[in-house]
Amino acid sequence: MRNPAMIETVETGQELPPLTLKPVDRTTLALFCGASGDHNPIHIDIDFARKAGMPDVFAHGMLGMAWMGRLLTRWAPQSRLRRFDVRFQGITHLGNAITVRGRVTGIVELNGERCARVEVSNSNQYGQVKIAGEALIALG
Repeated sequence: MRNPAMIETVETGQELPPLTLKPVDRTTLALFCGASGDHNPIHIDIDFARKAGMPDVFAHGMLGMAWMGRLLTRWAPQSRLRRFDVRFQGITHLGNAITVRGRVTGIVELNGERCARVEVSNSNQYGQVKIAGEALIALG
């Protein structure tokens, strides 16, 4: 979207262009670990993950939230993001191919500013929702 004239035409029910990602692999987890500073071994050390009862390492929850942020900021500039809340609902395992979706659920006023309420979710190739949430995006 990113076109200021287009943001004025936002309507309830409007779908954001989905973001489809390649399957999660160990390289992605290692790169996010380094970039985020989150060095929890459950995300990069298979022996540690197995001792914790997991079959293998898995993605950081904040990586999934970052993908949701990417969807939102492809649609509108980051400077328009007023609120972004999520609920972590499932583990994103290696091999999960995540698709992030968003849909405008309403137009509201926040502190005198017209905003789009956007429902966001990220799910794997089996339709299992891993993270669900909501954002408020200023419309102008």
